[in-house]
Amino acid sequence: MAKKPTQTNALQELKAAIRAKSVERLYFFHGEETFLLHHYLDQLRKLLLDELTESFNFHKLNAETFGLQALADAVENLPMMAEHTLVWVDEIDIFKLSEVDRNKLTEILSDVPDYCTLVFTYISTPWKPDKRLKKLWEAVDKHGTVVEFAKQEQRDLVPWIGRHFAARKKQISTDLCVYLIDITGGTMTALAGEIDKICAYSGADRIVKSDIDAVVEPVLDAVVFQMTDLLGQGEYGPALVKLRTLLKMQQEPIAILGAIGGHFRRLGTARTLLDNGRNSSELMKLCAMGDYPARKTMSAAGRFSSRFCAKAAELVMETDYQMKTSFDDQDRLLEMLVLRLAQEARNG
Repeated sequence: MAKKPTQTNALQELKAAIRAKSVERLYFFHGEETFLLHHYLDQLRKLLLDELTESFNFHKLNAETFGLQALADAVENLPMMAEHTLVWVDEIDIFKLSEVDRNKLTEILSDVPDYCTLVFTYISTPWKPDKRLKKLWEAVDKHGTVVEFAKQEQRDLVPWIGRHFAARKKQISTDLCVYLIDITGGTMTALAGEIDKICAYSGADRIVKSDIDAVVEPVLDAVVFQMTDLLGQGEYGPALVKLRTLLKMQQEPIAILGAIGGHFRRLGTARTLLDNGRNSSELMKLCAMGDYPARKTMSAAGRFSSRFCAKAAELVMETDYQMKTSFDDQDRLLEMLVLRLAQEARNG
């Protein structure tokens, strides 16, 4: 079976192959959107296996069970009372194997039988191909299809969220879909769990904001964004309340500071782009951001001056130094940072 090209459209090709019931023999799945990764792994299982014979024809190997002989045996095992086998190798960094094992693996990857589909998945283990290991990389590149399950854009997530609520006989507005994306970090994995919680909590047919706020705990970056947005709007008291909310959530002060620093670096970059007549597409490239967060950051940057962005970065660095070198209370240092940022925002 001919290899599909490893390109940004690999996910679309995987979808098409599943619809056509003609999948490849070797896949490498990785990416931030683990919900999608598991969904398409499940689609492969449903396509290639059946309930009666799955126990004979499905083989999973992980850190505890993986070995080159075990892999070779799984790949070479003929289907029992079926046409296909599926071999799933989870969280094995093939580029960190010994040279002997890499050579054996190269042989296996180069000759996966027609009846077998072999899938390597990477979630907690990063997918970082070492192209200096030429024989192994050439086998991956020539015979395998690398599929990245990237975080989805807002335009794709909004209808997806709507469908999941509708499946539970609930309605939700587009604005609340966007709000939910915002405060959860926008991964399907997180959203799926929060949708279940919201539906279980709400007794009404239509979801309202209070339903979401009652059961969804915002992620760190979302609260930091809300806090800096309040600073930009001159709402200095509520900005401090947001910080205290984070501290009550038992977030580590150094992690909060890191999120604040990262956000102001992105705001500073966005402010510079605005000053030079650039748009959010440039911010997406420079900061490796999606379309929606890039547009949102550009909009927020419009409320701050270049002077403020530079001063904010300086104050964050000062606070970081104080946290790491003094015995001062870290919560108090964060509160002082927000108060100083508020003062600088007042000055323009």
